[in-house]
Amino acid sequence: MGKSGRDWTQIYAIYGMEEGQTLVFLLIHAIFFSFLSILFLLYFNPICYFFGSLALPAGAARFAAGFTGSVTAISAVCLFFAAGNMFYSSVGLHWDMAQRMVSAVNDWSTVKYALDVGCGRGILLNAVAMQLKKEGSSGRVVGLDRRKTTVSTLRTAGIEGVQEYVTCREGDARRLPFSDNYFDVVVSAVFVHRVGKEFGQRTAAAAAERMRVLGEVVRVLKPGGVGVVWDLVHVPEYVQRLQELRMEDIRVSERVTAFMVSSHIVSFRKPNHLLLGPGRSGWTGDAPTFVEISPSTVIQTKKKNYIYLKQY
Repeated sequence: MGKSGRDWTQIYAIYGMEEGQTLVFLLIHAIFFSFLSILFLLYFNPICYFFGSLALPAGAARFAAGFTGSVTAISAVCLFFAAGNMFYSSVGLHWDMAQRMVSAVNDWSTVKYALDVGCGRGILLNAVAMQLKKEGSSGRVVGLDRRKTTVSTLRTAGIEGVQEYVTCREGDARRLPFSDNYFDVVVSAVFVHRVGKEFGQRTAAAAAERMRVLGEVVRVLKPGGVGVVWDLVHVPEYVQRLQELRMEDIRVSERVTAFMVSSHIVSFRKPNHLLLGPGRSGWTGDAPTFVEISPSTVIQTKKKNYIYLKQY
């Protein structure tokens, strides 16, 4: 049971699982390798004889058969573990992190408009809507996704009883279809890292696309508005970009393992006033020239600029 008190079976019954094909792929291969490891166990002597027929000495043949069987069994265990972590990250952990993201905003009673970038089936979107409902707010939250998930997202909002607080739009996060300074709060959960993946996850071009999304998030935030992003792997890039954009109160949570990699929540506040020198264009989604960060640079950046919190 998650920290929010909701059982994972309830969460799965409402939201299902996004990227379910990955889970199926892992489970099929885990079952296949499990079957192979059982065959190695049941037919160990014939397999040793097979390796011996390859002109290997008897001892070497037994070692080769045992080693191959062990690797097969370990692979099955690792694949089952990966599948379990994928399921947990997509369902229970996603729900718990959504609650933490909501709690990172101090005052929801004054929020009129919120945005969830990459809303998917609506776990975070509905968490925001439920908070607005709890506060008795007249605010609304917009869920934006490039995929055609509007029907399923609105269905989950109806199940949660917050449909009157939720609207959905299709759009590109790199060019948000909203005017400047529009939202009081912008949130996003495990989405930004997917942007630009057509260029390869660790290329400068992909990083530039992710920075463009971050710039768009800042652009549509009202002065004094709060942004909260939970994402995988690339949080050091986000912190660096937010500092370049002169955001305030940048905070990064402790590391949480999600989808087999590290993840963090980063929150920030857009300043009420920003002094710009001649020729500065203010909040822009245009990404800067990106230089890939070495591990040593990341560690140095963490020491200087990160504020780690045990929990929001």
